[in-house]
Amino acid sequence: MKAARLSIGIAALLLGFDGMASAQTSPALPPALAIQPEGAAYADIADLVVISPLIVDATIRSARKIAPEQAVGVPATLQRMLVEADVTALIRGQGGITPRVRFLLDVPKDAKGKLPKLKKARLFLLGSTVAGRPGEIRLSRPNALVQWSAANDALVRSITQEAVQIDAPPAITGIASGFYSAGTVIGEGETQIFLRTANDQPMSLSVLSRPGQEKRWAISTAEVIDESATAPAKFTLLWYRLACGLPRVLPSERVEGAESDTAARAQADYKFVLDSLGPCGRKR
Repeated sequence: MKAARLSIGIAALLLGFDGMASAQTSPALPPALAIQPEGAAYADIADLVVISPLIVDATIRSARKIAPEQAVGVPATLQRMLVEADVTALIRGQGGITPRVRFLLDVPKDAKGKLPKLKKARLFLLGSTVAGRPGEIRLSRPNALVQWSAANDALVRSITQEAVQIDAPPAITGIASGFYSAGTVIGEGETQIFLRTANDQPMSLSVLSRPGQEKRWAISTAEVIDESATAPAKFTLLWYRLACGLPRVLPSERVEGAESDTAARAQADYKFVLDSLGPCGRKR
C-alpha cells in the first residue's frame, strides 16, 4: 500500500508542533553542515528559502554511508551519506510530500576522521523533489539545512510567507541609472536610483533632502514612483533584497552627469541608503 502523502498547496503554512524530536534531544550539527539553532542570520536562512520550492521540518531517522566507488568526486574530508527522515510538517511545497523522505548529504569529518551524530537531529530541509522518485529530495545546496529551534522555526515560516507572494521582491541584479535633482531652495534635492531586478520588476530608490528636516529615503516597487513609499522594515524580505543585493558603490557610469557636483550628491545619498539598511549579516 502506498504511503499517504501530506497534502498541502504552495504557500500553505502549517502550525508547528513538537513532533518526535525536541530542541533538547536533537544533536548539534557542525556549522559547515547546518545553520545553527541559535543566533542564525536572517540572510543565511533567506538565501535558502528563496531558492527552495520545497521546505520540510523533519527528524533524521537513519544515515547510511555511501561506498567510495558510488561517491566519485567527493573530497576525502567528506563522507557521502544516504539520509532518511520523518516529516513533521511541510512548510512549502506543491503537491504534497511523503511522510518519510530521503536525500544525499556530504557530511564533513572532524580532525580525527569521525562523523557527527545525525540520527534524531531535527532540521528544516530546503530543496526540491526529484521527478519520478516519490520521497526523494535534492537539497538546494550541499548544506541547505537549518537546525530546528523556536527562533529558526519563526524565521523560516515568516520568510516563506513573504517569498510565496505573487509580488514578492525579486533579486537585485544591478543599477540601471541614477540622478540628482536640486530643489528650489538651498539644501533641497532628491536622488532617484533605478534598479535592475531578476524578473524585470520595477524597483527604485528615492532620497529626499529638505532644509531643517532629516534626510529620508524610500523604495518603490511600481512603474510610477509611489509618493507614499517608505524604507523597508529590517529583517523583511525587501530589506534582505536591498541589504544583500545592492552594490556597495554606486557605479559612476550609471549616474547622470558623472563628473558634476550633482553626481557627488547622488553618490552621498546612495551611501546614506546603504548605511540606513545596515549590513547584510551573512555568516555563511
